[in-house]
Amino acid sequence: MEELSLIQRIIIWILPVIFAITVHEVAHGWVAKKLGDNTASFMGRLTLNPVKHIDILGTLIIPGLLLLSFTGFIFGWAKPVPVDPRNFKNPRRDMAIVALAGPVSNLLMALSWALIARVGVMIEQEVFYLMGIAGISINLVLALINLIPIPPLDGSRIISGILSDKWAWQYNRFERFGFIILLALLWTGGLGYILGYPLYYMQNMFLTLAGL
Repeated sequence: MEELSLIQRIIIWILPVIFAITVHEVAHGWVAKKLGDNTASFMGRLTLNPVKHIDILGTLIIPGLLLLSFTGFIFGWAKPVPVDPRNFKNPRRDMAIVALAGPVSNLLMALSWALIARVGVMIEQEVFYLMGIAGISINLVLALINLIPIPPLDGSRIISGILSDKWAWQYNRFERFGFIILLALLWTGGLGYILGYPLYYMQNMFLTLAGL
């Protein structure tokens, strides 16, 4: 297989990245609506139209820089879907469920992309195979990153739903530093170290499920 040019890499990665980030946010809003909060629906965010979810830094600049750096490690984020926990019957429990919906959606998409990769092999279309592999990678990365318990990532919302009110409040105070911590982990290589083994084994699992 020949080394891909930058344009080819962009073509291969653009759809998996956009769908991974967009569906992740829509999943939050959809589950929130099921639990009684219609905020995202009222604001027109329960749509797969990526324009509604694009964050200039998280959806375009960061994934673009990672793609240009040829690290093989790409992730990003969209504008958070608005959720008002006051509309939930059990705010802390329901927020944890809403948070979990994002990573779960990424795992389901990873499975879908694995099937696309398999179809690409069967019909001998390399573009489908490569796009499928990219889809597996970006979705597993997003699922794993979001499960890291650093506020405001989804993992922290899940942890908050388990802690007592007092400890949850103390824990969530770190949210102001969460983005800085995440970027520091990314640029120092710490994020790759944390996710390396889980990502490797999960990628192999999904490729095995697809018969690859």
